[in-house]
Amino acid sequence: MSAARGKFITLEGGEGAGKSTLLAGLRACIEQHGIALVQTREPGGTRVGEAVRAIVLDPAQRELAAETELLLMFASRAQLVHEVIEPALRAGQWVLCDRFADASYAYQGGGRGQPDSRIAVLEQWACAGIKPDLTLLLDLPVATGRARAAGRGAADRIEVEADSFFERVRATYRQRAAAEPDRFRTIDASQSPAAVLQVALAAMDHLFEATA
Repeated sequence: MSAARGKFITLEGGEGAGKSTLLAGLRACIEQHGIALVQTREPGGTRVGEAVRAIVLDPAQRELAAETELLLMFASRAQLVHEVIEPALRAGQWVLCDRFADASYAYQGGGRGQPDSRIAVLEQWACAGIKPDLTLLLDLPVATGRARAAGRGAADRIEVEADSFFERVRATYRQRAAAEPDRFRTIDASQSPAAVLQVALAAMDHLFEATA
């Protein structure tokens, strides 16, 4: 008898939203339930993907066109789906991913102005029909997030964008969450890390119950 398919959980949000902190807390709680887990990130998560990440986030690559950035993101994503996500889900493991296709709608769509229709075609092709079972959107004002991110060291190629760019990113994320309420859970990321974790775990109750 083959293993039940695993669950796919993604974290989304703007700069400084606290995704890394939440990922660590979620990982610990999922593993406490005795669930086999794979944690990964975008862009990256594979040898090829990490090479793409280095290009996309390199501040020296200022001439990178919006179309090129979009294609690179989906190139990394396609490799991650093929090499990591699909095999893990098929084996019954849960996958916890820092960003997925929603990030391209927010950053390359809302931020860079790439058409949703173009992104949707790439998503259908690169993601092989995989969609998250649950997407946790960490939402907070752009100014708050940027102030938090400022303490993390040198800014990467995307972090140097203007506030207006990140306002469009945030608006797009919120629009997507409103359009898919069954998949998204929007969390007020201005709360303490402990409070954010509790809200996230409550949103995952139905996934834990399904594996009990």
